[in-house]
Formats: sequence, structure tokens, C-alpha cells
Amino acid sequence: MEIVKLRDDIYYVGAVDWNVRSFHGYTTNRGATYNAYLIIDEKITLIDTVKEPFAEELLERISEIIDPSKIDYIVSNHVEMDHSGAIPAVMEVAKNATIVTSAPSGLKGLQAHYGDKYNYQTVKAGDTLSLGKRSLTFVATPMLHWPDNMVTYCSEEKILFSNDAFGQHYASSKHFDDEVDMAVVMQEAEKYYANILMPYGKQANQAIDIVQSLPLEMIAPSHGVILRTHITEMLDKYRYFCSEENEKRALVVYDSMWHSTEKMAQAILEGFKKAGVECILYDLKENHISDIATQVLKAEYLVVGSPTLNTNILPTVGAFLTYMKGLSPKGKKGFAFGSYGWAAQNVAIIQKELEAMKVEIIKEPIKMNYVPTKEQLREIEEEVAELIVG
Repeated sequence: MEIVKLRDDIYYVGAVDWNVRSFHGYTTNRGATYNAYLIIDEKITLIDTVKEPFAEELLERISEIIDPSKIDYIVSNHVEMDHSGAIPAVMEVAKNATIVTSAPSGLKGLQAHYGDKYNYQTVKAGDTLSLGKRSLTFVATPMLHWPDNMVTYCSEEKILFSNDAFGQHYASSKHFDDEVDMAVVMQEAEKYYANILMPYGKQANQAIDIVQSLPLEMIAPSHGVILRTHITEMLDKYRYFCSEENEKRALVVYDSMWHSTEKMAQAILEGFKKAGVECILYDLKENHISDIATQVLKAEYLVVGSPTLNTNILPTVGAFLTYMKGLSPKGKKGFAFGSYGWAAQNVAIIQKELEAMKVEIIKEPIKMNYVPTKEQLREIEEEVAELIVG
């Protein structure tokens, strides 16, 4: 196997998942990686592991460098199984290794997953672990995105092992940012942030403050490429992601049964265009909610529509609203719309969900009985344009 070196005696030993297309409910069209790192020192240390199906690949990569049974420490920055899943396989070989994890959440989580048969050592923010020539300092990043999360900093090498922060689901045969197309990396970083970290903007901001205070030459995340050339750009991008600053852009998101709600969506879109607002139309039958979430992250307006179905809304729209409510987008404005036959519950249901998401409701719901006429569609277009301009 290819040996990927970050520094002398520091190696990438993770796995590339070329075929995964769904992760945490969102699409990973470019695959993913599960990054793990090996430090050869007086104490041999493995930082994070990989998803369980890739445990054999992890051990094979380590074996190209050193006998895995000689591992002294396994640093678990995060309990989630895409990072910790191979711990049992590694511990089966490195029987005397100590698992280093955060206190108390990391220990609680690892024991819940893998039992208490291993030798655990807990650390808290600011604790340092000596490896010999190098040392590791641990920085707690709780709720970025689980309570146990932490990052690990090697001051002698100026490397931050950042776990989920600054990562991307992006499979590549290259492992460093200056070897790949950074425009693609940034797209995937934004999608990752929007679908995983959006609810935790405050925590992300605090983490950036900490990171920017460190002498730093490399960020080694647990997903995607290692940053050594574009660190400043990524930190600036993250600062923008976690701010509540929005772009003047409108998203019109809908599903339709017999095209009536679709016609309304198109009229609303034309209204935003007339008001000079960039806008995007998303039919939920054709677009995945995770791709829409990436646009929601920095859009100012979110308008959602559905017809009535059995005194409720279409399942696609319900799923989108549930997904977005969990992501808790900040600083949005919007309203509900939709057509109906004999029961007009749809728009009230949508508005209630928007309000639960803390969306500022800027207009009463727009509802149309059965098929809207051309005149009614023109009225919708003018109403929206006047609302935004006014």
C-alpha cells in the first residue's frame, strides 16, 4: 500500500470509501474518507481509527510502517463509529494499548459502544500527553458535533488533528489540499458544514478562535483532504459559515401533485426575480434535501409549498421541514404557500414548522383552491415583488 507521510514519522493510515453515497441522511456523491494518523515516537500513537468495514485496510496500512501490536496509544477524538468503529480490531492486535478519550463524554460513549474491557485514559481541555520527542495537547470542542468531541494538537509539528471540523466528504487518491481542485473541496466543505455542523455555529466559532491562536502548518481532519496550503482560506470560510450573515438569495422549495402548487412556486420565483433577488427553485421530487440544505445555509429567504394531502402535506415536504428544523438555520425570512381541494390545512402546517425553525414570517400563507388562474398567478408575482421591494 502507498505510504502517505505528513512529516517524518507521521503518516496517514486511513481509508478511502469510494462508493458511499449516503451519510447522516445526506448524499455523498464524491464518496468519503475515514482519516486516521500514526505517529512513530517513543510512544507509538494512532489518532482516530476508521469505519468498521475498513479496519483491515487500516491495519494493513499501519503494518507497512510498523507492527500494529506496538501501538501504545489510540487517541479517540470522537466516539461516532466512522471514527471509532475499528477500535475493537486494533485492540485485538495492540492488546496493551491505552485508549485516550475526553472526560466524561468520550469515556461514557466508548464504553457504551465497546464495553469497559479496554484500558482507558481520560483527558480534559488543556491536558498534554508526552510521546517522547513530541507531545499532544487536547482541546475540547463539545457539540461540534457530539458532546465528546475534541481535537488534538501537536505543537512540535504544528499539526492540528481536527476530527470533524474542517472536513469534507470527498474521496481522492491524493491526500493534500494542494494536490486537488480546491474549488471542489470548498464545495464539499460547505455541504459538510451545512448538513452536519449548521446547528452548532456558536461552537464552531469558538473552535475557530482556538485554532487561530495556535501556530499552525497543517490541519489533518477525519474526512477529506489534509490542509497545508489553504489553511487560512478554510478558516475564513468556516468563519463565514458560522456567522449569521446571509446572502440576498431566495429558495422556493415545494412538491406538487397536479402542478397547481408548482405553478404557484414559479410565480413566487418570478416575484423574487422582479424584485432583483437571486432565486433558486427546488422541486423536492427532483432534488435531495441535503443539497437544498447547503443552499439554505446562507440564503436570506426560505419559501416552502405543498398541496394538501389527506388533511396534511406531502411527505417530501414534511421530510424537508423535519430535516431543516433539526439543522436550525439562522436568520431566515419566509412564508408558506400551496394549493388545496376541499381542505386548506397545508399552509398552516407549513407555517407552523417554519415558525418552529425560527423563520421570520414576512407574509401570510398564499393558498389557492384547485388550479390557479393566470390572473391569480400574476397577482402572486406582483405581491411577492412588492413585498420584497417594499
